[in-house]
Amino acid sequence: MSNWENDLNINDVMEIRTRTCVYFGCGAIQKINDIAKIYSERGIDKVIVMSGRNAYKSTGAWSVVEKALQENNIGYINYDKVTPNPTTDAIDEAAKMAIEFGAKAVITIGGGSPTDAGKSVAILLKYPNETGSNLYTFKFAPTEAAPIVAINLTHGTGSETNRFAVATILDKNYKPAIAYDCIYPEYAIDDPDLMTGLSPKQTRYVSIDAVNHVVEAATSTVASPYSVTLARQVIELVGKYLPKAIQDPADREARYYLCYAALMGGVAFDNGLLHYTHALEHPLSAIKPDFSHGLGLAILLPAVIKNIYAAKAETLKYILEPIVKDLSTADKATKGVYEWLKSVDVPNKLSDEGFSESDVKKLTELAFTTPSLDGLLGIAPTKATKESVSAIYKESLYSCCL
Repeated sequence: MSNWENDLNINDVMEIRTRTCVYFGCGAIQKINDIAKIYSERGIDKVIVMSGRNAYKSTGAWSVVEKALQENNIGYINYDKVTPNPTTDAIDEAAKMAIEFGAKAVITIGGGSPTDAGKSVAILLKYPNETGSNLYTFKFAPTEAAPIVAINLTHGTGSETNRFAVATILDKNYKPAIAYDCIYPEYAIDDPDLMTGLSPKQTRYVSIDAVNHVVEAATSTVASPYSVTLARQVIELVGKYLPKAIQDPADREARYYLCYAALMGGVAFDNGLLHYTHALEHPLSAIKPDFSHGLGLAILLPAVIKNIYAAKAETLKYILEPIVKDLSTADKATKGVYEWLKSVDVPNKLSDEGFSESDVKKLTELAFTTPSLDGLLGIAPTKATKESVSAIYKESLYSCCL
């Protein structure tokens, strides 16, 4: 097989145009200087920066961003309380700060959580009388948002390249997804040098998130040749470079190609959308907000492969071939995916994470009643019923492929 990757220089910062202009490559964080200059010339003189508490500083991203804002006379406030699985309460708090400050744009620094929360705040800047809860229960449909710059610190979600955002409504155990053209980031920065500090667990989970994105995008009822060919490339790159990043977290080439895989994963599901694993994971992390989204997806994936194999066997054989040797039957494909997960040290099942059979009924109900998730289930390649969803949860409690 050709090692086409060797023909590229990971230090070349290039533009990848989807709907978002993505600055991609080692050192791409410096492009914030150009973006800040453009914004200043456009009269954007105040921004809100959305981040978690630590990574935006510890990666070195903030020092570059702050300097660029100051040099271009752009005032800023920072909301640094975004948590994994961000909540509508936090979105409301940040939006209030942004509105009172007079922010005209949003800069996000982090993984999917700050990006999604920032997209939501960007909407509320244009709809100051609305709330995060109203946004995520579809009480209104936004058509505009403040400009968004997404500085990505993980190689998983792909949120920097698409029109999706997710937030949890705590009092309802809802974790819906929204999708609006107005929240495509205007600019994104994917700099692998900002990702070498990811912990081993984060490295695994975010990369598995990218794999799930493309498995679903390639097998949904709205999949296209584009989402299928992207899926094959994403899985090939994750299969090749995730073990290298686990072995040596500072391996910049490994981070570069994992970052590229995640970017493509975001574009793939922007086109082919998502179905079972995301629809069923959202209730898990809605009930347990500290539960890792990527871990939940990993646990559900084998049972989902088992469910959809008959409907999408040829597609699965094509896209999964880089990581699974024998895809000739549903059982072998299912077992092969689980063996791959074990090979990257993610053998977990739901029972390992504190879930039990007594949770299945509530989880199943949430999969069908959480706003937006019925839409994902509606484009699954097999008919999604409460019985089939319940079976995926039950099989994921222990092992569906022993």
